[in-house]
Amino acid sequence: MLQRKTVALVLGCGSSRGWAHIGAIEALEEENIPIDYIVGCSVGAYVGAIYASGSIKSLKEFVLKMDGKVFSYFDIVLPRSGILDGTKRLKELFTIHTDVQNFSELNITVWMVATDPETGQKVVLKSGSILEALRASISIPGLFAPARIKNRWLVDGGLVDPVPVSVARAIGADIVIAVDLSSGNISKNKKKREGERVQAEKTSLKQEVHKNELISKLSAYYETAELSFKSKINDLFKKEASTPDIIETVTTSINIMQDRISRINHAVAPPDVFIQPHLGGLKMLDFDQVEHTIAEGYLQARNKIDDIKALLETE
Repeated sequence: MLQRKTVALVLGCGSSRGWAHIGAIEALEEENIPIDYIVGCSVGAYVGAIYASGSIKSLKEFVLKMDGKVFSYFDIVLPRSGILDGTKRLKELFTIHTDVQNFSELNITVWMVATDPETGQKVVLKSGSILEALRASISIPGLFAPARIKNRWLVDGGLVDPVPVSVARAIGADIVIAVDLSSGNISKNKKKREGERVQAEKTSLKQEVHKNELISKLSAYYETAELSFKSKINDLFKKEASTPDIIETVTTSINIMQDRISRINHAVAPPDVFIQPHLGGLKMLDFDQVEHTIAEGYLQARNKIDDIKALLETE
């Protein structure tokens, strides 16, 4: 009997676009596509780790309930090395879905990518504390304070490898499926069928009583914290209405950079299957378009199912 080919799922960075990874994973699961390895960068590392812990459904329910109130989770820490400090809040955002703490406890092998800002080198994190690795991988320079791991500071892996296909190749996977969120394409189709599917799920979720008491408390607390967060940012920077704020400037610049890096990296080390949700109209911090983002990830992954199955069947 022939041994099945191994499959690596690469989940790229993209901030608010990251919820598209949830939809892509759902599409793969519906068709029983096996995933042996996950390589994640930034939000891709976060979604990948939760999926590998067996809690992707919990994450989906949570982001639909929160409906965009994500950055209110993080504490303003000016004038230190980043506007936000995600250590405590990241722990909350991860542990409400799973009790897993170390890479060795995950159901699927996960590798995460970060960057050493001093050397410019890509750093692959694959053992020890998941939270420490996540904290490093999501640290967008200027927005989040860097993370300290093993005597060195680390920041977002998207600076050097936004969609780390080369890492999946290094693992030795036979088939590499990559989800790239940096595409400038804009979805013209409103995804009526997929949108209705997600909307129905969201309506059902709103009608049921929260099963997780912690989520209920957090939802209520951060409902008001979102307004407080925006107020603090406006007070800190006193920007004119006609000029972009500092967060928008930083994230937009990084998005442009990551798109260029991805194009170069993919030309050198292309994946076997390339999934690109059409989210070009979505800014990196537009966390209030959860339904559309998940649906777009689902649709674009569904469009690649036949290609994936053909690769799995090829000897």
